[in-house]
Amino acid sequence: MKALIQRVKSASVRINNELFSSIDKGVLVFLGVEKSDEKENAEKLAQKISVLRIFEDENEKMNLSVKDIHGEILVVSQFTLCGDCKKGTRPSFDNAASHEKAVDLYEYFIKCIKETNIPVKTGKFRAMMDIELINDGPVTFFLEK
Repeated sequence: MKALIQRVKSASVRINNELFSSIDKGVLVFLGVEKSDEKENAEKLAQKISVLRIFEDENEKMNLSVKDIHGEILVVSQFTLCGDCKKGTRPSFDNAASHEKAVDLYEYFIKCIKETNIPVKTGKFRAMMDIELINDGPVTFFLEK
């Protein structure tokens, strides 16, 4: 399971030019699910993101988590994170999970985040989405579990 996370001042998802969901200060998570992923991967990744200290404290040190700042999390499915660009000029998605497995683990990941008592918003699985964000920093990390 792969996640590209960005510390944001705000982020939103639009589908067909209509606002679908939005958050204020928090973390935008682009989530990719691979064939080998299981529920344990979702649990570990959700836990890591909920406590990852990427927000600045009063001394401008990254010592606070999204939970500490009472932030929100926006989760967007992003199967292209599972793309392999090592060979040729067209990405291979052989490692991406099937639609059925990916949607199950995407929804399970969201459930795991909710269990940390952090407000969660989402995109819409398999929809064409326009993502708008104001990256805070910028601060961006790539996580794998």
